[in-house]
Amino acid sequence: MKKLVWLVLIMAIVACQQNKIAYVDNVKLIGEYQEKIDVEAKYKIKAEALQKKKDSLTQIFQIEAQAFQSKAQSMPANKAQEEYNALQQKGQFLGQQLQQEELALQQASQTEIDSIVSKIKRHIKDYGKSNGYTYILGGGDGGSVLYGAEASDITAPVLELLNSAYKK
Repeated sequence: MKKLVWLVLIMAIVACQQNKIAYVDNVKLIGEYQEKIDVEAKYKIKAEALQKKKDSLTQIFQIEAQAFQSKAQSMPANKAQEEYNALQQKGQFLGQQLQQEELALQQASQTEIDSIVSKIKRHIKDYGKSNGYTYILGGGDGGSVLYGAEASDITAPVLELLNSAYKK
Protein backbone atom coordinates (compact mmCIF):
# COMPACT_ATOMS: atom_id res chain seq x y z
CA MET A 1 0.00 0.00 0.00
CA LYS A 2 2.85 2.39 0.85
CA LYS A 3 4.37 1.74 -2.57
CA LEU A 4 1.09 2.63 -4.26
CA VAL A 5 0.82 5.91 -2.32
CA TRP A 6 4.41 6.81 -3.24
CA LEU A 7 3.79 5.94 -6.88
CA VAL A 8 0.66 8.14 -6.99
CA LEU A 9 2.53 10.96 -5.25
CA ILE A 10 5.46 10.77 -7.66
CA MET A 11 3.11 10.68 -10.66
CA ALA A 12 1.27 13.74 -9.33
CA ILE A 13 4.55 15.64 -8.91
CA VAL A 14 5.71 14.69 -12.41
CA ALA A 15 2.35 15.73 -13.88
CA CYS A 16 2.63 19.13 -12.20
CA GLN A 17 6.12 19.67 -13.56
CA GLN A 18 5.31 19.58 -17.25
CA ASN A 19 7.70 21.45 -19.48
CA LYS A 20 6.50 24.72 -20.92
CA ILE A 21 7.96 24.98 -24.42
CA ALA A 22 7.77 27.77 -26.99
CA TYR A 23 9.70 28.91 -30.02
CA VAL A 24 10.72 32.12 -31.74
CA ASP A 25 11.17 32.65 -35.46
CA ASN A 26 14.83 33.72 -35.54
CA VAL A 27 14.64 35.18 -39.04
CA LYS A 28 11.60 37.32 -38.25
CA LEU A 29 12.91 38.34 -34.82
CA ILE A 30 16.29 39.50 -36.08
CA GLY A 31 14.89 40.92 -39.32
CA GLU A 32 12.33 43.11 -37.57
CA TYR A 33 14.41 44.15 -34.56
CA GLN A 34 14.71 47.94 -34.84
CA GLU A 35 18.25 48.18 -33.48
CA LYS A 36 19.51 45.78 -36.15
CA ILE A 37 17.62 47.73 -38.82
CA ASP A 38 19.23 50.96 -37.57
CA VAL A 39 22.73 49.43 -37.51
CA GLU A 40 22.32 48.11 -41.05
CA ALA A 41 21.14 51.53 -42.23
CA LYS A 42 24.13 53.20 -40.55
CA TYR A 43 26.60 50.87 -42.23
CA LYS A 44 24.84 51.13 -45.57
CA ILE A 45 25.40 54.89 -45.47
CA LYS A 46 29.06 54.35 -44.54
CA ALA A 47 29.49 51.80 -47.33
CA GLU A 48 27.95 54.19 -49.85
CA ALA A 49 30.30 56.97 -48.71
CA LEU A 50 33.27 54.61 -49.03
CA GLN A 51 32.13 53.60 -52.52
CA LYS A 52 31.90 57.28 -53.55
CA LYS A 53 35.40 57.86 -52.18
CA LYS A 54 36.64 54.80 -54.05
CA ASP A 55 35.00 55.97 -57.29
CA SER A 56 36.43 59.47 -57.06
CA LEU A 57 39.95 58.26 -56.19
CA THR A 58 39.80 55.76 -59.06
CA GLN A 59 38.70 58.49 -61.44
CA ILE A 60 41.51 60.81 -60.28
CA PHE A 61 44.04 58.00 -60.67
CA GLN A 62 42.79 57.20 -64.18
CA ILE A 63 43.18 60.85 -65.15
CA GLU A 64 46.76 60.80 -63.82
CA ALA A 65 47.46 57.59 -65.75
CA GLN A 66 46.12 59.10 -68.98
CA ALA A 67 48.18 62.24 -68.44
CA PHE A 68 51.25 60.08 -67.87
CA GLN A 69 50.61 58.14 -71.08
CA SER A 70 50.46 61.34 -73.07
CA LYS A 71 53.56 62.73 -71.39
CA ALA A 72 55.52 59.45 -71.52
CA GLN A 73 55.79 59.50 -75.31
CA SER A 74 57.98 62.57 -75.22
CA MET A 75 60.17 61.40 -72.30
CA PRO A 76 63.37 59.42 -72.34
CA ALA A 77 62.67 55.69 -71.79
CA ASN A 78 64.41 55.47 -68.39
CA LYS A 79 62.56 58.54 -67.06
CA ALA A 80 59.23 57.20 -68.40
CA GLN A 81 59.87 53.82 -66.74
CA GLU A 82 60.71 55.55 -63.45
CA GLU A 83 57.48 57.59 -63.47
CA TYR A 84 55.49 54.54 -64.56
CA ASN A 85 56.82 52.58 -61.57
CA ALA A 86 55.95 55.45 -59.23
CA LEU A 87 52.45 55.65 -60.70
CA GLN A 88 52.03 51.89 -60.35
CA GLN A 89 53.12 52.01 -56.70
CA LYS A 90 50.65 54.82 -56.05
CA GLY A 91 47.86 52.75 -57.60
CA GLN A 92 48.74 49.74 -55.47
CA PHE A 93 48.88 51.88 -52.34
CA LEU A 94 45.46 53.40 -53.09
CA GLY A 95 44.00 49.96 -53.74
CA GLN A 96 45.38 48.57 -50.48
CA GLN A 97 44.21 51.59 -48.49
CA LEU A 98 40.67 51.33 -49.85
CA GLN A 99 40.63 47.59 -49.28
CA GLN A 100 41.70 48.10 -45.64
CA GLU A 101 38.97 50.70 -45.11
CA GLU A 102 36.37 48.35 -46.59
CA LEU A 103 37.56 45.47 -44.40
CA ALA A 104 37.49 47.68 -41.28
CA LEU A 105 33.94 48.74 -42.13
CA GLN A 106 32.85 45.11 -42.58
CA GLN A 107 34.47 44.09 -39.30
CA ALA A 108 32.85 46.94 -37.38
CA SER A 109 29.47 46.07 -38.86
CA GLN A 110 29.86 42.38 -38.00
CA THR A 111 30.94 43.23 -34.45
CA GLU A 112 27.80 45.30 -33.91
CA ILE A 113 25.55 42.63 -35.46
CA ASP A 114 27.15 39.96 -33.24
CA SER A 115 26.53 42.18 -30.21
CA ILE A 116 22.88 42.56 -31.22
CA VAL A 117 22.48 38.79 -31.61
CA SER A 118 23.93 38.29 -28.11
CA LYS A 119 21.53 40.91 -26.75
CA ILE A 120 18.59 39.15 -28.41
CA LYS A 121 19.62 35.84 -26.87
CA ARG A 122 19.84 37.44 -23.41
CA HIS A 123 16.38 38.97 -23.82
CA ILE A 124 14.92 35.62 -24.93
CA LYS A 125 16.50 33.93 -21.91
CA ASP A 126 15.12 36.61 -19.55
CA TYR A 127 11.70 36.38 -21.21
CA GLY A 128 11.71 32.61 -20.80
CA LYS A 129 12.67 32.79 -17.14
CA SER A 130 10.13 35.46 -16.27
CA ASN A 131 7.31 33.66 -18.10
CA GLY A 132 8.03 30.17 -16.78
CA TYR A 133 9.29 28.52 -19.95
CA THR A 134 11.43 25.41 -19.63
CA TYR A 135 12.60 25.68 -23.24
CA ILE A 136 12.47 28.31 -25.96
CA LEU A 137 13.53 26.91 -29.32
CA GLY A 138 14.72 28.77 -32.39
CA GLY A 139 12.70 28.45 -35.58
CA GLY A 140 12.88 29.93 -39.06
CA ASP A 141 15.52 29.16 -41.68
CA GLY A 142 18.21 27.03 -40.08
CA GLY A 143 16.31 26.83 -36.80
CA SER A 144 15.60 23.73 -34.79
CA VAL A 145 11.79 23.90 -35.02
CA LEU A 146 10.38 22.19 -38.07
CA TYR A 147 6.81 22.63 -36.89
CA GLY A 148 5.26 24.49 -34.00
CA ALA A 149 1.70 25.33 -33.11
CA GLU A 150 0.86 29.01 -33.53
CA ALA A 151 0.07 29.19 -29.82
CA SER A 152 3.68 28.24 -29.04
CA ASP A 153 5.13 31.03 -31.22
CA ILE A 154 6.31 33.83 -28.92
CA THR A 155 8.15 35.80 -31.62
CA ALA A 156 5.77 38.78 -31.48
CA PRO A 157 5.92 39.41 -27.70
CA VAL A 158 9.70 38.92 -27.63
CA LEU A 159 10.10 41.31 -30.59
CA GLU A 160 7.87 43.84 -28.86
CA LEU A 161 9.96 43.53 -25.69
CA LEU A 162 13.22 43.97 -27.63
CA ASN A 163 12.00 47.00 -29.59
CA SER A 164 10.57 48.70 -26.49
CA ALA A 165 13.83 48.13 -24.61
CA TYR A 166 15.78 49.55 -27.58
CA LYS A 167 13.60 52.68 -27.71
CA LYS A 168 14.49 53.43 -24.10
